[in-house]
Amino acid sequence: MALIDIKNLTYTYPGASKPSVYDVTIKIEKGEFVLITGPSGCGKTTLCRCFNGLIPHFYQGEIKGEVTVAGINTFERHTYEMAKHVGLVFQNPENQLFALSVEKDVAFGLENNAVDREEMRKKVDWALNQTGIYEIRERSPHEISGGQQQRVAIASVLAMEPEIIVLDEPTSFLDPLSAQKIFDVIYRLNKEQGITVILVEHRLDLTAKYTDHLILMDQGTIRLEGDPREILNKEETRLIGVGIPKATLLYQLLKKEGFQLGGKIPLSSDELAEQLLEALEHR
Repeated sequence: MALIDIKNLTYTYPGASKPSVYDVTIKIEKGEFVLITGPSGCGKTTLCRCFNGLIPHFYQGEIKGEVTVAGINTFERHTYEMAKHVGLVFQNPENQLFALSVEKDVAFGLENNAVDREEMRKKVDWALNQTGIYEIRERSPHEISGGQQQRVAIASVLAMEPEIIVLDEPTSFLDPLSAQKIFDVIYRLNKEQGITVILVEHRLDLTAKYTDHLILMDQGTIRLEGDPREILNKEETRLIGVGIPKATLLYQLLKKEGFQLGGKIPLSSDELAEQLLEALEHR
């Protein structure tokens, strides 16, 4: 059974004239690193709100279809119950940081679940170490950098040990270097801890190389889904308005000019450089 199974999902916000997501059907397996992308306003955030029950329990509106997460029908369980399985990191980390210190923010969810004090300390320390912010645990979340705030938000979710982490454009306020560090942390958690990651992101130059399952949305529907290398190499993807990784675009141009490049379609400059070196060695 898929960890997330969505069938014919259609959702319309209260007062809206048309659905934000329409007839969406997807399956996400345990341990996958899923990238959801598409033009602004295509329904990505709305879809993410369905994973943890914010839709339909917090956001009302009209909903049809089925959403099953970790074997649970999200229409029938409240968001606080789904939070044990799905952790959501918002676009702006300040929206979910409110305590007087970093470690208190990370401990907040555990306190609400009445976790034993000793066990709570272990989980908080583990989450702080995983995200590289143990040294700033006593500082105020509002006195640290944007990148550190993002790590605190991720640590707060990690401490709850969810099966799934959903990140809605978590680096939109960060420079490329800080964003790269955040993505490296997320990728490591996916590979080492087996956490299923669902990432909503526009910056495919930074993220495409990590993903093994890409979902491309447009106007509330799923336009393409599957292998990121195949999807990002399609002309249809470019026409939708997705920012194709520069390494993939250069690969396409070189192929058109007759360069004999072998191997898989590159998603990063490192992958393309390796193919170019191999091609030069065989000339």
